[in-house]
Amino acid sequence: MKFTKMQGAGNDYVYVNCFEEVVHDPAAVAIKVSNRNFGIGSDGLILIMPSEVADVRMRMFNSDGSESEMCGNGIRCVAKYAYDHGIVAKKEITAETGAGILTLQLFTGADGKVEKVRVNMGPPRLTRKEIPMLGEPDERVVNVPLNVLHSTFNITCASMGNPHCVIFVDDVDAFQVEKYGPLIENHELFPRRTNVEFVQIVSRTEVRQRTWERGAGETLACGTGSSAVTAACVLNGLTEKRILNHLTGGDLEMEWGEDGNIYMTGPAVEVFTGEIDV
Repeated sequence: MKFTKMQGAGNDYVYVNCFEEVVHDPAAVAIKVSNRNFGIGSDGLILIMPSEVADVRMRMFNSDGSESEMCGNGIRCVAKYAYDHGIVAKKEITAETGAGILTLQLFTGADGKVEKVRVNMGPPRLTRKEIPMLGEPDERVVNVPLNVLHSTFNITCASMGNPHCVIFVDDVDAFQVEKYGPLIENHELFPRRTNVEFVQIVSRTEVRQRTWERGAGETLACGTGSSAVTAACVLNGLTEKRILNHLTGGDLEMEWGEDGNIYMTGPAVEVFTGEIDV
């Protein structure tokens, strides 16, 4: 199988061009290639596929083989690959995902290749039934207490096509993400599990985020998570609608637009290509 390793703000995946390749068991392949000791090493596997309703289609599999609806950093790399490798020849494209069809704006560098991508992530889904969460279906979850072990956290939840639980902390670098992340991910409130974002407010226009990603553990960045964080910050009155999010692997420029959609701008980088026996 031919593959391309790509990363967006340190959120790295193995990409396969399914315009040319066939992946028969993507869940099993995801587990194999993601292993950082016995495989290529990544947060998961992303398939770049033909679409009947958009320019390209993305399927994303976590490192544990589970399929996720959407990946914000991954979709930027899909756009870069599609443009740089001649699948598309325009700088505004559409991509079909499990979370719907997204529109992406591409920015190229002096070499003519894509350096960063602005993604219309769509509006945040804020009710329990949309996230999904147990409880009153039409209720929003904003600053609601959640008991975990002997601690109580105030959570704000949203879906960006996949579920997110946002928790504000005083010192995110010192916080025990690896302790509380899996407990919240698998909490009974979330029937499809959840991604968990731990966030420190730096100023009205800057935040710092660490992510415990559903099915992958802590990752260096999460684009859908950054989008959910943007909504959570505004809903709790903590920031403006336009912020700079400092993730462990890099920065993302975020905006909750007046049209109700969340926009994310960030890097997309091709690391290397190769072949692997799967």
